[in-house]
Amino acid sequence: MHGVSSTLFGVQLRDFTILGLETSCDETAAAIVRGRAPGPGTILSNVVLSQLEQHAAFGGVVPEIAARAHVEALDSVIEAALREASVSPINIDAIAATAGPGLIGGVMVGLTTAKALALAWERPLVAVNHLEAHALTVRLSHRVDFPYLLLLISGGHCQLLGAHDVGRYELYGTTVDDALGEAFDKVAKLLGLTYPGGPKVEALARAGDPKAFKLPHPMVGRQDANFSFSGLKTAVRQIVRSPGFSEASRADLAASFQASVIASLADRVAVAMDLFRSAATNDAACTLVIAGGVAANSAIRSALSQLASAQDFRIMVPPSHLCTDNGAMIAWAGVEHAQRGRFDDLAIGPRARWPLATASQHSLGSAD
Repeated sequence: MHGVSSTLFGVQLRDFTILGLETSCDETAAAIVRGRAPGPGTILSNVVLSQLEQHAAFGGVVPEIAARAHVEALDSVIEAALREASVSPINIDAIAATAGPGLIGGVMVGLTTAKALALAWERPLVAVNHLEAHALTVRLSHRVDFPYLLLLISGGHCQLLGAHDVGRYELYGTTVDDALGEAFDKVAKLLGLTYPGGPKVEALARAGDPKAFKLPHPMVGRQDANFSFSGLKTAVRQIVRSPGFSEASRADLAASFQASVIASLADRVAVAMDLFRSAATNDAACTLVIAGGVAANSAIRSALSQLASAQDFRIMVPPSHLCTDNGAMIAWAGVEHAQRGRFDDLAIGPRARWPLATASQHSLGSAD
């Protein structure tokens, strides 16, 4: 543990060194991060072991296979993270692990391992909300002050939130059906592309005409900031299964799908920008943060950058390798909570569901 520290309004003004574990889906990850809020932090190591080969044959993640793979790999991944960082357990201030939301079997593996290390090393535990880790990653990579508008787009989530502080989030809109990453993967499968489909759809779309197919722009024009992608996915399916569709049209359909996604995202984000700006208590420059695995899509980044510029928002996006699931984002969330003295009882349980709006509720010893 580190020595001298001071506090300001209950926040400890010193660097924390945190081991972070991520096992919520199909990446087994461990990282060691050092720093203090509002960032940036220093990533001493960030080891990510993908399970892509185990799941590719099934066209998606199989929960039982994922949990077993985490059990088999996590210890060695942690050892690699410690070795790469040249850090021993005595230098670790706390253990952070994803406690939800996610595939419950995988979450249990990471959280149980974190508890065991906390006991063995006599260090406190931080049970991290996976969504909050994505939300805070931009503070790891860049110094970004609260509040900011957050677009969280990943395989399992699609949300627009006002991020007001660690543990304080205001939901403006969410998907009423599919998450955006899930929609990309399903369209990829319809187009005959292998898993994971999102990057492959983006690559195929570069060679296509985005105006070749007339597709719906879901939810555009609505006053709320919600999303919907199931109808768009259905429209793609109908085109693929129509008699006139040919292999030569795949790139055009991929480009048309991505263009519809971007039109929908831009409209929904614009609505949330108005909501966020109207709730602002000062005239400080507004910031849009994009996080989650789909934030790695360069076409989406470019379109939202243009929107932000037009709306007088600054846009901030973590590096692509920090947008997908990784241990560094979990470790940084651990830094943010540890700095505020927020730790969790070892009796805390894993959660398959854990809405970000309730991320501040460190319900010690409970599970749901």
